[in-house]
Amino acid sequence: MEINDQSQPLTVFATWMKEAQAHSHIKEPTAMALATSDASGIIHNRIVLCKSWSEAGLRFYTNYQSRKGLELDGNPQAGAVFYWDPLARQIRVSGAVRKLTRQESQDYWNGRPRESQLSQFISRQSEPLSSREQLQKERDQAEKEFAGREIPCPAHWGGYSLEIKSIEFWLGQPGRLHDRFHFEKSGKAWTFRRLYP
Repeated sequence: MEINDQSQPLTVFATWMKEAQAHSHIKEPTAMALATSDASGIIHNRIVLCKSWSEAGLRFYTNYQSRKGLELDGNPQAGAVFYWDPLARQIRVSGAVRKLTRQESQDYWNGRPRESQLSQFISRQSEPLSSREQLQKERDQAEKEFAGREIPCPAHWGGYSLEIKSIEFWLGQPGRLHDRFHFEKSGKAWTFRRLYP
């Protein structure tokens, strides 16, 4: 796909994502490294799964009381990177982050596998844990507690949308003469720049 100043960046994103999802050697094409910062400005990074995307942004889900959740409460800005080595492609995104509505989070929760619901229901993500045995014990207790009935979406769990302000496409080329295409959003319009590798 040719990328130039007439391109729509979300169309390019969707095309590259579709090609990554179709590639037999890419196990988690929606995995993105999400960077947030704490109150002192220290950056923390981790891999999360991008569950959907649209003009509104990239959606991911987590425990609101996790490190990333608390950092996003204090500074609702984030950056994310997708890297697909077999395709020699990378996408960098940054922008503001907002919480999804409670209904949106519950709708997504209701479609999750029950095993995942159990794990998230008991998780006090990012807090210290005494042992693997303790984790398994809590999970077994939750399974008994909810036997034969639905597992409710915890109030401390839900989704976010990373609203794209800046997006860059990187395409690896021989001799390290890589292609880089950067889009910045201003109002509803996108500005375009081709960058040196």
